[in-house]
Amino acid sequence: MTRLLLAGACALAWMLMPMAGAHAQTDTVLVPAEDPSGEAADPGASSNTALAGDDSQGPIPFEGGQLTITQQEEYGEKVLAYDGKQLASNYDVFFDKVVKIGGVNVALVNVGDGGNQCGPATVIVWKPEGGEIQSLTVEQDECGAPPAAVADNAIYFVPYLLPGAEQQALQWSPSEGLTISGDLTYAPEPGTDWKDVDPSKYQNIIDAFHNEAVYKAAKTLLGDTMPDMATSLLVGGGTEKTASGAFYASGCVPHDCGGNDGFMAVDPAKHTLYFARRGDDGEPQAWPDVKTWPADVKEAMDKAQGSAN
Repeated sequence: MTRLLLAGACALAWMLMPMAGAHAQTDTVLVPAEDPSGEAADPGASSNTALAGDDSQGPIPFEGGQLTITQQEEYGEKVLAYDGKQLASNYDVFFDKVVKIGGVNVALVNVGDGGNQCGPATVIVWKPEGGEIQSLTVEQDECGAPPAAVADNAIYFVPYLLPGAEQQALQWSPSEGLTISGDLTYAPEPGTDWKDVDPSKYQNIIDAFHNEAVYKAAKTLLGDTMPDMATSLLVGGGTEKTASGAFYASGCVPHDCGGNDGFMAVDPAKHTLYFARRGDDGEPQAWPDVKTWPADVKEAMDKAQGSAN
């Protein structure tokens, strides 16, 4: 049962990851409605109403107090606080929702740097019975954390895995805190071959790694550097095609475009891959040696990375 739950959450994380960094500072914020008596309704109830987006976001009634998100300076960080007690701060802070986990009301707030392809971290806020307000920030790398997948008794955080990567899936509950659910390893789709490669279906060229033949060829070329190479392609779009039939795309590392850029080309007919990365020194690394590349693929790389090698 645990494996099935993790698989479902992993699929959710895969679908949501590209959108996680797209929230702007003017996102719509959910706030509790008031009942006729003037008392705040249950903030987790379905009667929540939407407050048109502005930077004030609230306040949000929660467990006898108020969650607030404030910004002191026009371009400064926003501060998440509960009755004046600071819980977290960053440039993007926005209230998500209140859920009930194991009978305990839990507020989820997304906090992050913003930027391309970087999902925010999740701040979990709860109040133990008879205790003080508590908070915990869940983040797994410098680019935020996976979206929260909510179940009745726990919240699951299943990472978006890049090709060649391994990472832990986490879960949180009021009674157990943050624990490890299991270890995840990226795996391509078994039995897929070069004939199954279809760039028209790829939102990002990283999707080509789902193909088992492509993945194995990339592993042979890149070895342990495969996750780094894939990271350098994260901020990118669709593919283009060379005259010889290879398709390609360029990209960059989130928050480091121009400083850490990648290029990947796939020739399904020749069962061949080409990779290049350019760092701050301006000199690209290439797999295989760029001297062996076909002229049109090398030309596409030069054009994509703004260089004439």
